[in-house]
Amino acid sequence: MSTKPVHTPTVVLVGHGMVGQRFLEALADRGVTERARVVVLCEEPRPAYDRVQLTSYFNGRTPDDLSMVEDGFMAKHGIELYVGDPAETIDREARTVTARSGQVFPYDTLVLATGSYPFVPPVPGRDARGCFVYRTIEDLLAIEEYAKTSTTGAVVGGGLLGLEAAGALKGLGLDTHIVEFAPRLMPVQVDEGGGAALLRTIEQMGLSVHTGTGTQEVVTEDGAVTGMRLSDGSELAVDMVVFSAGVRPRDQLARDCGLAVGERGGIAVDERCRTSDPAVYAIGECALASDGKVYGLVAPGYEMALTAAATIAEEADEDTAGFTGADMSTKLKLLGVDVASFGDAHGTAEGCLDVVYSDSRSGVYKKLVVDGEGVLLGGVLVGDADSYGMLRPLTGSVPPVSPEQLVLPAGAGAPVALGPSALPDDAVICSCHNVTKHAITQCSTLPEVKKCTKAGTGCGSCVKLIGQLLPAATDKGLCGCFSYTRSELYEITRTLRLTSFAELIDSHGRPEARGGDGCEVCKPTVASILASLAPALELGGYILDGEQASLQDTNDHFLANMQRNGSYSVVPRIPGGEVTPEKLIVIGEVARDFGLYTKITGGQRIDMFGARVEQLPAIWTRLVDAGFESGHAYGKSLRTVKSCVGQTWCRYGVQDSVKMAIQLELRYRGLRSPHKLKSAVSGCARECAEAQSKDFGVIATASGWNLYVGGNGGATPRHADLLAQDLSDAELVRLIDRFLMFYIRTADRLERTSTWLERLEGGLDHLKDVVVHDSLGLCDELESLMAAHVEDYQDEWAQTLDDPERLRRFVSFVNAPDAPDPSVKFVPERDQIKPDLTVLTIGTLEGV
Repeated sequence: MSTKPVHTPTVVLVGHGMVGQRFLEALADRGVTERARVVVLCEEPRPAYDRVQLTSYFNGRTPDDLSMVEDGFMAKHGIELYVGDPAETIDREARTVTARSGQVFPYDTLVLATGSYPFVPPVPGRDARGCFVYRTIEDLLAIEEYAKTSTTGAVVGGGLLGLEAAGALKGLGLDTHIVEFAPRLMPVQVDEGGGAALLRTIEQMGLSVHTGTGTQEVVTEDGAVTGMRLSDGSELAVDMVVFSAGVRPRDQLARDCGLAVGERGGIAVDERCRTSDPAVYAIGECALASDGKVYGLVAPGYEMALTAAATIAEEADEDTAGFTGADMSTKLKLLGVDVASFGDAHGTAEGCLDVVYSDSRSGVYKKLVVDGEGVLLGGVLVGDADSYGMLRPLTGSVPPVSPEQLVLPAGAGAPVALGPSALPDDAVICSCHNVTKHAITQCSTLPEVKKCTKAGTGCGSCVKLIGQLLPAATDKGLCGCFSYTRSELYEITRTLRLTSFAELIDSHGRPEARGGDGCEVCKPTVASILASLAPALELGGYILDGEQASLQDTNDHFLANMQRNGSYSVVPRIPGGEVTPEKLIVIGEVARDFGLYTKITGGQRIDMFGARVEQLPAIWTRLVDAGFESGHAYGKSLRTVKSCVGQTWCRYGVQDSVKMAIQLELRYRGLRSPHKLKSAVSGCARECAEAQSKDFGVIATASGWNLYVGGNGGATPRHADLLAQDLSDAELVRLIDRFLMFYIRTADRLERTSTWLERLEGGLDHLKDVVVHDSLGLCDELESLMAAHVEDYQDEWAQTLDDPERLRRFVSFVNAPDAPDPSVKFVPERDQIKPDLTVLTIGTLEGV
């Protein structure tokens, strides 16, 4: 008796962008991938990536960083992904899809997530060499390459992507024009007043804006762009043009196979995202929703993806809400300017009223739209959008305070800052993933929120409000001895000019800790604070004098890093990685004479391992005599400033990176901080010094230097963020001074700059406000603290060698100062030494 084979349904997804990936995740969550074959045809050469954050590529993020697909996701769920192999034809009668490779895939359910394509105005010259669109990673790679030989660029389109493209061109060193046919920038999102505020701010950045005019012709010579002719008769001398004049739904596949499409494009779908063929769905920017709109934002696309997945999984019935429209609210940072709009931003409702605050001097514009009863209908925020997270969920209700108080700045009319308690439980906090306040408050931490609800993983504009909704830690104290955080202890010490650990713990320690000796957490933390403030407090800068010595951990106690067998490493400073042959010979002779293991490190210096504690003074005597200083490899302080050879030797270099690296390393050497600090200077955009993986990194441009901060290598790598660009030498040093001192002032114990920056309320934007724009009025003080450090610096090893009393600590046994520690042993390996470690052995017991 034969058994009929069980049919395994097949779902074919055409397109693998952000919406397509969200659809796959929704299928997996509903168990569809366990009972069906899922095939994905992806046109681009890589899986789905974060197109919302596309411009961050120019700030150091790699294509892999932008990926939306977790490692192992496809394999875990048995999904077949074909990259670089888009669908070419659909045969609805046979229910097959033919890919570019010629493969034919049968389907039971077909989902079209083909997205949109950039609209390029049909002007002469639009296909010339030097014309680009701004849509994919490949587009950005091409723009980046072409910009290397360009000087002036123009962006056609002053909308969201247009302004991002303009920021990218400016960041690549090009003089940049923005051409917008509408009478204002971002005409869809902001009104006339908001557009004017945005225009002023952008022009102050050095960009040229042309509104109310269109592109009539791209002027060419020998097939390459040489200029633009505008509809107002003016001409621009440019050698690069980026079209970002909107998008159109990619619906050609649907048209070719006979599916219904809208008059102005878009694949027509019902509330379940089904097309005119029940076996075919369309989601995202290619779909014309049942309300007659094509949605170009990611949040509506995600809602469509969830709706389609629920229908395919047969979890939806006719009573389940489908997709009938979406909130078009948005908050972005364009060219460093906060821009947000929500609800009825343009005040189209009958009888509505505007409440407006405008400050042209600071580039701030705020407008709230309310009805006659005070119900908030929408708003526009430019220059200051901090209140967006609270205002958007209140749309459709009467806010608990007057709208006037909601738009006035601090100090003008006693504004009321609404807290999260003002929001109802059903308020949508994350519009990208449609997550409510109630869902978020079921979690305890931001990582938990992101994992369980996906809130905060889209555009990121809701992260600040999410943090306010989460429960605060009950005790943020440094340790059992102090109820204050490290940054609070720093301020107490600085303000009250306390000069010892004893003073601090007796006056500000927990009651039960006062009069005590502290613990292994607070002692080195306070030691670091005192060392950082030593010049300002007029303390002796030497960390092993008096009470300071007892606060240090083992490494600082001996000015060397203890290694795993009890020996120590010796790391002389080699500023910028530049060293003379004579000094190299000294290092070699010292290593040979003391039998040390030598290793060239990633920080461009030479480490010597295997020194016994009593050998350290003799080793350092020879190094100091040769002109070396401590490399501070043992301290929470500046380690190295790497560099490439720069324009002095390299044909690609545009600045003297070695000179700058040496200047920075000598300036910040010995600076005590909450965690170790690493830096690098690259002489061009090829980034050979890996500056974007450092706490502060510098990359040369044709106009000066770009400064990146908050980078980190190691176990949790993080690309640094661009803080400022095209800085002069003096501007660069001044900003680094401010950045480092603000970090030292506000970071937690053992907190790297990367973690600190992500934790810092307001993140990079707040940091820019403080250290670039001096919003807190701290910059003079920060610069003064750094100047005091530079003036007060002395090499710790030179100080130690000059004082016989200080040298007495460098012994293994106090009662036998000349005796080496017999447990520190070595064995030979590859013509050097390595630690001879005792290995645990397990033997048999006799008589058992």
